[in-house]
Amino acid sequence: MAYIGHVAPAKGQLAWGSAGVSPQVILPSSVRYANLQGEFDASAAIWWARMAPLGRPSFTDGLLSDIGQMHHDLTRMMEAAPGSVRHVVLGSSVPGIYNLGGDLALFARLIRAGDLEGLRHYGHVAVEAIHRNHTAFGLPVTTIALIQGDALGGGFECALAHDVIVAERSAKFGLPEVLFNLFPGMGAYSFLSRRIGRMAAERMILSGTIYGAAELHEMGLVDVLAEDGQGEQAVRDYTERTGRRFNAHRALFETRRRVEPVTLHELRHVVDGWAEAALNLGEGDLRKMLRLAGAQDRRMAGLASG
Repeated sequence: MAYIGHVAPAKGQLAWGSAGVSPQVILPSSVRYANLQGEFDASAAIWWARMAPLGRPSFTDGLLSDIGQMHHDLTRMMEAAPGSVRHVVLGSSVPGIYNLGGDLALFARLIRAGDLEGLRHYGHVAVEAIHRNHTAFGLPVTTIALIQGDALGGGFECALAHDVIVAERSAKFGLPEVLFNLFPGMGAYSFLSRRIGRMAAERMILSGTIYGAAELHEMGLVDVLAEDGQGEQAVRDYTERTGRRFNAHRALFETRRRVEPVTLHELRHVVDGWAEAALNLGEGDLRKMLRLAGAQDRRMAGLASG
């Protein structure tokens, strides 16, 4: 069976022939999407995905579309070659930034136009991707978020949807939406309330505080704390350390989802409330939102020039 997917594999395709997997199944060593790139490490059974969005490192329509397509391609590959992939890791190729969250400039345009359906559509697409991560695609794999920089707003929410969060010590996390009079509507409340309780989740959401990786490790939100520059090795160490008990770890994560489920219906319902609240923002709130978007653009310009 040839490679399954809409993106042609790069050079060096891998013929996977381990026990129980047909040697005719060929998996790609790497694939590239416009805003995303993936690499398959056959020796460790890890699929490494790295966000590389065009423009601002946020969840643009393009990045969300590419993530959706990659999820589809990965599911087909894993169904065709069971056991070939054990771990799906989502990181970033942008130095110092995991993801800065929602597309703030788009939000401002939709809010000024009074476009409730546009806001809802964006949010639904985002939480569908988040929910696929949360449910590990319905396949026997674990999902790992590798944070090597700032994970803010939707970036933090995305990380929370994974089975395991590995973060380098200098990584920063936060939910800045309250600064422009809104709340994070793509899963923060759902995931945080289940992990640290309702009151602590609400304090975090309403504070706008930026947290370091060590702080969140102490709170139990970051599972593995790595030194700067050692994030990828920390992922490899984790997968190797848990390898002999992979079945137990994967089953435990599945049990966690069954005991404290976060359903797609719940996430969509929250998005609907977020979209309605967004339309209540005043012009002053939107100016704050756009100032934050401008600061993100200047940061990216600094990275490009540096």
